[in-house]
Amino acid sequence: MSEQTTVAGSQVGGEVVTAAPGEAATEPRPEPKRKNNRAWWLVLPVVVSVAFTAVIPLMTVVNFSVQDVFSPSDRIFVGLEWFRSIARDPEVRAAFVRTLLFSAQVLLLEIPLGVALAVSMPRRGFWVSVALVLVALPLLIPWNVVGTIWQIFARGDIGLGGWTINNVLGINFNYTLDSTDAWITVLVMDVWHWTPLVALLAYAGLRSIPEPYFQAAQIDGASAWATFRHIQLPRLRGVLTIAILLRFMDSFMIYTEPFVVTGGGPGNATSFLSILLSKIAVGQFDLGPAGAFSLLYFLFVQILCYVFFTVLTRSGR
Repeated sequence: MSEQTTVAGSQVGGEVVTAAPGEAATEPRPEPKRKNNRAWWLVLPVVVSVAFTAVIPLMTVVNFSVQDVFSPSDRIFVGLEWFRSIARDPEVRAAFVRTLLFSAQVLLLEIPLGVALAVSMPRRGFWVSVALVLVALPLLIPWNVVGTIWQIFARGDIGLGGWTINNVLGINFNYTLDSTDAWITVLVMDVWHWTPLVALLAYAGLRSIPEPYFQAAQIDGASAWATFRHIQLPRLRGVLTIAILLRFMDSFMIYTEPFVVTGGGPGNATSFLSILLSKIAVGQFDLGPAGAFSLLYFLFVQILCYVFFTVLTRSGR
């Protein structure tokens, strides 16, 4: 009996195409494309700059946070001792509560005011450019200049704002001696400086809403409040999430403005975490506690921002 060889075949256009013995009747595979990795060279400058401006300083802070530094050549490894000391420090806890309270008040004031300002701004015509320029003016002023302006403006003897409160309204206002007046001054200053950012973000979100939405609401006879509640506010959810995160991070890390105006005083009334950290690092030159403090500060900001982002995104689903 002779052996028979099985030949695989297929019929294409009436012709029978056979494959050679031992070969599979499969379609030829395309050659794999070669990946071009030269684009990574464009990212390399960014990686290098981030390494020198963020990663290396962070590692230096971590190194200081676990040592007691007496001199450049005399150091003692202390482990987590500075972290425990900072966590138990009542002054740090009080500053943390003040900073958290300040950030909460900033959000409660700036978010509604910014949205209200954005809604009241014109949507078309010549006055749009004028309104945008006027609203954005406070954002163009440097932080230390803002602090200097309000330091003079709120003075009761030479400042227009302080003089008006004392002599026209009849209120005894002195932010250099009264802790409540100092807190109000710093809070109003921050609201004046950063509410325009919320307004510009909200205005950009409002301009992205298609015009037929408003035309349909006008045909249905919806009021201005109903239009805002059912059309504008839902479309602003994503923009307001960004605004809340930005303003929380900025207000929780505020330093320049209150330091210029009050220096953290009177007493410790406006001594936030950033001001207290600068006193430990620069004033006392305690590098170990300052390094541990800065790492815990960084951790606080990351955790609170994650909580804010999680709550805001889940509430929008």
